[in-house]
Amino acid sequence: MEKVLLFIDRLSAGVGKAFGWCIIVMTLGTCYEVFVRYVLRAPTNWAFDLSYFMYGALFMMAGAYTLSRNGHVRGDVLYRMMPVKVQASIDLVLYIIFFIPGFGALLWYGIPYAQVSWQIHEVSIYSPTGAPVYPHKTLIPIAAFFMLLQGFAEIVRCIVCIRDGAWPSRLHDVEEMESAILHEAEDRRRIEEELHVGAKQ
Repeated sequence: MEKVLLFIDRLSAGVGKAFGWCIIVMTLGTCYEVFVRYVLRAPTNWAFDLSYFMYGALFMMAGAYTLSRNGHVRGDVLYRMMPVKVQASIDLVLYIIFFIPGFGALLWYGIPYAQVSWQIHEVSIYSPTGAPVYPHKTLIPIAAFFMLLQGFAEIVRCIVCIRDGAWPSRLHDVEEMESAILHEAEDRRRIEEELHVGAKQ
């Protein structure tokens, strides 16, 4: 089961990192717009659409990646002090009551929503260029699918944690500064204890 969970983590990471390139496109488009607007006095009529669509795509498609790294914002003042079995129980209840129905509805209604948009070749009414929005709306059910898939992995992790009393492994990219400092202090303390024991011998 651990291999399946880590495979889902890698899949979510691959999708999230692929759409991470939207940041580069958005940044380049915004820099170009600033240059031509304020230096050349020739603003574009597509830069806003570009940044709008790139940010929206990134926001939707990086959600499963963030969930796979346990990186979503959490009000964990009390949560972090609870035993892991209690944490897993709380998470499991919340996934079942809120997460699965919410993203299930997004997938269920998102598919016909995107289909209609493709059928009429929908364009943005707020765009001076009439930018097409049907490719963007297609990302809604796709993002919901990846979130549900990652949510399944998180539910399994909760069940395993309740059973075993420890969270199963997950992939990590970066470490919070607080955790890094704690690990460094723990390593330093362990080395000092080893040196102290060695000196006594």
